[in-house]
Amino acid sequence: MEVASLFHNLALGFSVAVSLQNLFWCLMGAIIGTAIGVLPGVGPVATMALLLPATYFLPADGALIMLAGIYYGAQYGGSTTSILVNLPGEASSVVTCLDGYQMARQGRAGPALAIAAIGSFFAGCVATIAIAVAAPPLTKLAQQFAPADYFSLMVLGLVFAVVLARGSILKALGMIFLGMLLGLVGTDVNTGNTRFTFGIGDLFDGIGFVPLVMGVFGIAEIMSNLTNAERRDLLSSKVSGLMPTKEDLKRSIAPVLRGTLLGGLLGVLPGGGAVLASFSAYTVEKRLSRTPEIFGTGAIEGVAAPESANNAAAQTSFIPMLTLGIPSNAVMAMMIGGMMIHGIIPGPQVMEQKPGLFWGMIASMWIGNLMLIVLNLPLIGIWVRMLLVPYRLLSIAILFFCCIGVYSLNNSANEVLFIAFFGVIGYLLMKLDCEPAPLLMGFLLGPMMEVYMRRAMLLSRGDPLVFLQRPLSLAFLLTAALLLLFIVLPNVRKVREVAFSE
Repeated sequence: MEVASLFHNLALGFSVAVSLQNLFWCLMGAIIGTAIGVLPGVGPVATMALLLPATYFLPADGALIMLAGIYYGAQYGGSTTSILVNLPGEASSVVTCLDGYQMARQGRAGPALAIAAIGSFFAGCVATIAIAVAAPPLTKLAQQFAPADYFSLMVLGLVFAVVLARGSILKALGMIFLGMLLGLVGTDVNTGNTRFTFGIGDLFDGIGFVPLVMGVFGIAEIMSNLTNAERRDLLSSKVSGLMPTKEDLKRSIAPVLRGTLLGGLLGVLPGGGAVLASFSAYTVEKRLSRTPEIFGTGAIEGVAAPESANNAAAQTSFIPMLTLGIPSNAVMAMMIGGMMIHGIIPGPQVMEQKPGLFWGMIASMWIGNLMLIVLNLPLIGIWVRMLLVPYRLLSIAILFFCCIGVYSLNNSANEVLFIAFFGVIGYLLMKLDCEPAPLLMGFLLGPMMEVYMRRAMLLSRGDPLVFLQRPLSLAFLLTAALLLLFIVLPNVRKVREVAFSE
């Protein structure tokens, strides 16, 4: 019965995804995703932030299909420049540089690109099946959650974001609290009083999601990239002989399977995603190899595993976003922002209230992966030539369309001032080595946590022990506490060792 239901749902999804309109938006997402994956310094988070105003004028299913295509398309595109130019367009493709570029220098760029594309395609398809199978039971489970359970789950999500953030734990915690404070700006839903608005009328409805993300991720990224020296070391030799040998395929099968499994599991974790998956897959392959010394000298396993892992993780990170309404990383936060622009409340009710949109997006991932493998290999020359466009020229065009897009949302010039303000704030945060992703997680989850906490306290007549009395809520809070201890204790030990040594 469950299998029949799954096939029925997928048939519904494909009927939505194969409409001409949605096929076009899927193709646009795949092309834009590949292009921004190729261009260093223009990541999927910044691109999706800049394109959010445009999705306001699209149908909801077309907008979300395009945004999803940008994310997993960027994982494909990032491998092209990593292999050919030793310049990762995407953070998740950094590991691919180690062996991919060495293969290119040995005249084996073709097989490296082919294995990267095949591994990504296989991993994407398997991960999409995982989403289709896992989504219904997880959605049913989420429907049993009480407000206290939801609050504790969001606390766990924020703790995961701290655990997996780069750099200082204290800075990551600070960014989360800053995001939560920004999320509280506006009118209190319960009392009708304004909070933290400083008398500015445009803030009575709260800080807009689009100006915030466009500033902190888009404008700040442009400012940061303009201060970096440009590097353009293109391979002079033409890429030929794309077909990998039988030996290449034989050596790649196990790494692709392991990378897919590992990436699929890590992608579900809040704060995880493609970057963690690609690094972990490469480490696992090196540990399992009988000849670990060949890694870094052009081992095809060093291309197959991370490329499979990052694409699998990119797809499975949709699971908590689609079923629980919890963003597992900054990109999923953008997807939730896209839903909210169209008046869709993210969470388990989406599958029941909008089944066409839910299953249409899942079905579009198969179509998008097929489009990407067709787009990537024949058009390698075009993608690499894009690197010759100076970033200072690209940045002017990006800024121009960015300002037009944000102004068109509410026909308000103040929105443009907001993105400029948040752009400067974002740039300062980058310079202070504060990762902006936890800020976005705090901004999105903070107001939701407040709502669920108030509901839980009302239902329990003001008893705070309700968060410990429900088994699910208690389990989430204990897991969060253990994770915090896990990351705090080693740092405390280091401080004590330094103090005693002095």
